[in-house]
Amino acid sequence: MRHAPDIDCVARGRSWLRVSPCVRSLPAGLLAVALIIAPMPAHAFEVFGFKLFESGEADRIDIADPLDYSVTLELRGGDPDGSLRADLEAASQLVQGEDRPVSGSVGLIQRANGDFEQLVAALYENARYAGEVRIMLDGRDLADLPPDADLRGRSPVPVRIEIVPGSPFRFGQVEVRDARGQSLDPDVEGFATGEIARSTAILDAEEALIKQLKASGHPLAEVAGRDVVADHSSDVIDVSLTVDAGPVAPFGQTAVDGAESVDADFIAMMAGVPEGEQYDPETLAAAARRLRALEVFSSVTVREGDGLSANGSVPVDVTVSERKHRYLGLGATYSSTDGGGLEAYWGHRNLFGRAEKFRIEGSVSGLGSTSEAEDMTWRGAALFEKPGVLGPASKFTSRLEVEQENPDAFRRFSVVGAVGLSYELTPEQTVSGGLEVEYAETTDSFNADLETLTLAIPLEYVRDTRDSKLNPTSGTRLSLLVEPAHEFNRGATFVKLRAEGSAYRALDDEKRFVLAGRVAAGAIYGANLSAVPANRRFYAGGGGSVRGYGFQDIGPRDATGKPTGGLSVLESSAELRIRITDTIGVVPFIDAGLVSAGSDFSNARFKAGAGLGLRYLTPFGPLRVDVALPLNKEAGDPDYGLYAGIGQAF
Repeated sequence: MRHAPDIDCVARGRSWLRVSPCVRSLPAGLLAVALIIAPMPAHAFEVFGFKLFESGEADRIDIADPLDYSVTLELRGGDPDGSLRADLEAASQLVQGEDRPVSGSVGLIQRANGDFEQLVAALYENARYAGEVRIMLDGRDLADLPPDADLRGRSPVPVRIEIVPGSPFRFGQVEVRDARGQSLDPDVEGFATGEIARSTAILDAEEALIKQLKASGHPLAEVAGRDVVADHSSDVIDVSLTVDAGPVAPFGQTAVDGAESVDADFIAMMAGVPEGEQYDPETLAAAARRLRALEVFSSVTVREGDGLSANGSVPVDVTVSERKHRYLGLGATYSSTDGGGLEAYWGHRNLFGRAEKFRIEGSVSGLGSTSEAEDMTWRGAALFEKPGVLGPASKFTSRLEVEQENPDAFRRFSVVGAVGLSYELTPEQTVSGGLEVEYAETTDSFNADLETLTLAIPLEYVRDTRDSKLNPTSGTRLSLLVEPAHEFNRGATFVKLRAEGSAYRALDDEKRFVLAGRVAAGAIYGANLSAVPANRRFYAGGGGSVRGYGFQDIGPRDATGKPTGGLSVLESSAELRIRITDTIGVVPFIDAGLVSAGSDFSNARFKAGAGLGLRYLTPFGPLRVDVALPLNKEAGDPDYGLYAGIGQAF
C-alpha cells in the first residue's frame, strides 16, 4: 500500500479545509485515499446477449430505510480544461453513487464524511494544497450536523459540494538522501524543482527509490524520513526524503502457505528461488510467473520476509490458493467452406499432486459438408504433462492421438505417439525437442491406400513478448521449427523448416486501435513431393491461414483439381483491430499466401483474400466471426468464406 506524504498544515472544521502554514499534520493516509480506495464494479459474464453468473433479486442486499438524494458539485475557478472537475467527480462517492439510495440519514452523513477525505486527496493529487471543500446536506453544513441528524425533510435530499481549488503548487527545494547523507536520484518524471507538485509524484519517487535499492540487493529498504512543507505565500512545496537501504542480503529458505492437494515441497522447488544468492526482486517476480503458469492456483504471491533470519538471509514467503483441479469443456467452430466443428475435453490439473496435467479430448469437423461418417474428420487424444522434471524451468509432455482427416487434399487415418521436453531459457524464450512416431494409412493424389511409418524429431525455439496471449496489443512472437524425419516404408529422409513471426502495436494510448501483422514461411528438403507423407506437406487456405478460400485449397493441384500440398509455403496477414466499445470490436483484414510444389517457390501464385471481422471480447478471449472474399478467385474457389471461432486469427 502506498503511504502519502504528510504536509504541515491546518485543518479547519470537518467540512471546510484550507491548508495553511505549518501548525499540524493531516493523517498520512489522507493524501493517498483516492489512490488506494477504488470501487470495483461487478459485472455479469455475458456471451452474445446471454448473461451468466448474473446476480438475481435474491442476491441483492436490501437497504434498510432507503434514502434518495441529489448532488451538485460546484467548482469555483482554477479548472480551464475540465480535468480537475473530472478527477473530483471520479473521487466523490456522493457523485458516483447518486443513483443508489443510502441507508437513512446516518448513511448519507457517513458517505459525506468519507467524501470529504476523498475530495481532499483528489485536490492534493492535482497539487491544490490551499483548496477548500464544503459539503452541505439539505442546506446544512456537514461540520455542524450531529451524527443522528434527521435529513428526511425533502426527498431526494439536496446535497451540495462546494470546492475552491486554489492555485496549483510547484516543487521548491527537493532533497533525497540515504541514511548516511548521500544524495540519491529517484529519476521520476515530475519530481523536480519547478514542476507541478502533485502528491502522486512524491509517492512515485518513494517507490522508485525503494525499487532501485531492492534491485541492488537490499530487501529491507524503506523510507526512513519524509518532510513535506507547504509555503502558501509562494505556492511552493519543499520535500526532503530520507531512505534507509538496510543490509545487502542473500535469499534464505522458501516457506509455502496455502497448499492443500499440491505438494508444498514441489511448490518451493518450482518457485526456484536460489538459496544463498543475492536478493533480487526480479527473481521473486519470475517465481510468481512460473507458479501461475502451472495453472493449479487461483492466486500466487511470492515476497521477501519482513526481516532477516539469524544467519543474515532474507526468507521467501510463497502464498498460494488452489483452484479446482478437474475441468470439463465444450467448443465449436464454423466455416462456410468446410462446415461446422465440435470439440469436448476433460482434464485434471493436479493428477499426482505435483501439477501433472492429464487431458482427454475429442473433436469432429466437417459437419454439414458431408453426411457420411467415413468422410468426416475426427480426432481423439490423451495428453500428459509433468513440470519440473529437470528443474523449475523444464516440462515433460506426451500424447497419444488417433485421427481421421478428410480434407480436399487427402484422406488419412493415423495413430501418433509423442514425447517432448521444453525448457524456459528466460520468461520470453523457450526451447523444446521431442520424438514423434506416426503410423498412417493415406490416400492422396500420388498414392492410394499407402501405409507409412514416420519418425520425426521436432526442435523448436519460441520468443514471445506479447502483453497478452488471448488478445495482444503490443509485443512480438517468433517461432522457429526444425523437424528432421524419416519414413521407413519407402526410405524417405527429409527435414522440415518453418518460421513464423507476428507483431502487435497499439496506435493510441487507450489501445482501441491495434495493428497486427503475421508472416510465415517454410520449406521441406531431402525428398520429392510424392515421398513426403501428405499430412507433413505444406498447405494454405482457411480460417487460420488465407481467409476467403477453402481449408488447404491454395497451392498446386493434380489433374482432377485436388490440392497436392507443396514443399514450400509463404503466408502473410495484416489486421486493424478496432475496439468500438468495451466488448465489441471490428477487424478489417487482408491475407495472402502461396504454396509451391518445389522448395524454391517456382511456378507458384499468390492468392489473396480480404474481409471484415466482428469481435465480442470476453474474459477467455475474443469470440470471432470473419467474412472474407477471395481477391483472385479461380475455378473451384468459393465466392466468400465465413469463419467463426474463439480467439484472434493470430
